Amino acid sequence: MSVGIVMLVHTAFDRAEQVARHWVRAGCPVVIHVDSQVPGHIYQSFVDALSDLPEVLFSRRHHCEWGTWGLVAASQDASELLLHRFPAIRHVYLSSGSCLPLRPVEELIDYLDERPRTDFIESATTADVPWTVGGLDHERFTLLFPFSWRSNRYLFDRFVDLQRRCGFGRRIPKGITPHMGSQWWCLTRQTLSAILQDPDRSRFDRYFRRVWIPDESYFQTLARLYATNIESRSLTLSKFDFQGKPHIFYDDHLQLLRRSDCFVARKIWPHAERLYQAFLTDDTGAENRQEPNPGKIDRIFAKAVDRRTRGRAGLYMQSRFPNHGWENGTTAWKYSVFQGFSDLFKDFDGWLARSTGAQVHGHLFAPERAEFAQGQTVINGALPDTAALRDANPRAFLTNLLWNTRGERQCFQHGPHDTPDIVWHLARDPNAQISVISGAWAVPLFKSNANFADLRAEAALLQKTESSMLDQLRSPEAKARIRIWTMAEFIEAPMEPLQVLIDEIGQRTPRRLAEAPVMEDLTGFGQFLQNLKNQGMHPYLMGDFPVEPVPRNSRGKRRKPYLVKS
Repeated sequence: MSVGIVMLVHTAFDRAEQVARHWVRAGCPVVIHVDSQVPGHIYQSFVDALSDLPEVLFSRRHHCEWGTWGLVAASQDASELLLHRFPAIRHVYLSSGSCLPLRPVEELIDYLDERPRTDFIESATTADVPWTVGGLDHERFTLLFPFSWRSNRYLFDRFVDLQRRCGFGRRIPKGITPHMGSQWWCLTRQTLSAILQDPDRSRFDRYFRRVWIPDESYFQTLARLYATNIESRSLTLSKFDFQGKPHIFYDDHLQLLRRSDCFVARKIWPHAERLYQAFLTDDTGAENRQEPNPGKIDRIFAKAVDRRTRGRAGLYMQSRFPNHGWENGTTAWKYSVFQGFSDLFKDFDGWLARSTGAQVHGHLFAPERAEFAQGQTVINGALPDTAALRDANPRAFLTNLLWNTRGERQCFQHGPHDTPDIVWHLARDPNAQISVISGAWAVPLFKSNANFADLRAEAALLQKTESSMLDQLRSPEAKARIRIWTMAEFIEAPMEPLQVLIDEIGQRTPRRLAEAPVMEDLTGFGQFLQNLKNQGMHPYLMGDFPVEPVPRNSRGKRRKPYLVKS
């Protein structure tokens, strides 16, 4: 008899009984503490169920709540009883009712027999621990915590804020340096009895009673005073997520737990029948003398945390939404946005689809409806073309569209007539390729032959809207691939930028364009802009269009100077 077990139990008593019997069969006495919040009749039934085992004792009950002193008091009383009633034990192993031995207990006994003076307790100073969650590390030792963080969160936070504002700070008892670590330790009789019999124990207890989460610092701190050889690690496999919550092991973690070579694991789901059956009855690992190495599965847990916090690119989920900046990429696939191209070129969408093989939509954010490719009213992912539904959350609409069509390049038009709320999302999306011909919205106005007063008012409104959009695209925070041309500079040499855009989409092998889009007839457009200026509206987004006499060819017919023919 060299190892004694202290079990802290508050639920799943059938599993706790099963594990206690497993420890006793291997020759380990067990002292069990049951939370005082457990009803008396349930507690008595549990005691009666184990009454046939003289090696199982029950300690004085305490009220145990996470982060409070009760957990330390329970560990103290159970340890004192164990040391007193079983003088032959050399190590005391602290566990819980949700812990499960993963290897034959005889291996644990042999392992500890080979290290008779070694204490296994995770113990590090506040400056060295990276796992504290919630902003309290050194402060947990210098402030008072009379309120429970779980049941009185409001009072807990307000009292902490009050102490900070008042500059209050408790003095750490002389002779100790606060250490922190896992609650689950395995201490030698010598070290544990020295802690429990310390002449200054009442002073230490008084201090730690108001420390936050004292079960992770009391033994971890005092062990440094008496231990001759500390290995700062726990023999119990326990993993925590990025929020500090423990991972729960289920039946499908069987091979994962075997791979860890650890002696004990927590937390085990009480209904994981396969795990309890495999580890409490399987002695096939008796020849496995490997050193406990939870690091073997750290990579898997790191992947789980990464998947939970980052997820798949462009897919929003509960663990990240609605936290801004937590998304792993705002969209799932690269896409192209064109502004002004369908105004300047005839049938630009059809030409782009033929040239690239991409799925080319119209104005996805048009006022009336989402103009899906080929006139579809519903697209992948059951996304309808309804404008009201789309505009309720334009960002989610685009994200869903790109997620459900990932693998195929999506292209669409946008302009100052369309929903403006999506522009900033486009600008900060690294997957977006945005190409803008500023001022091209004036071409449909020029060809509309409407009343000039109405044209001037609409032109002023569209220019103001596009100017605001361009400011967002030019923001230092923009991450998209953005190209902006004025209309005047684009039509001077349109083939070069068109070739670059086609090559970037890259749906097909890069090649020289065999077909060019047909540009609208811009004869008289310069005079149209001059007329707007004459009426008090300054169309500056188009660039510098000269007002010249209409050129004629050798036959005396008017030439179209801004026409690119196919």
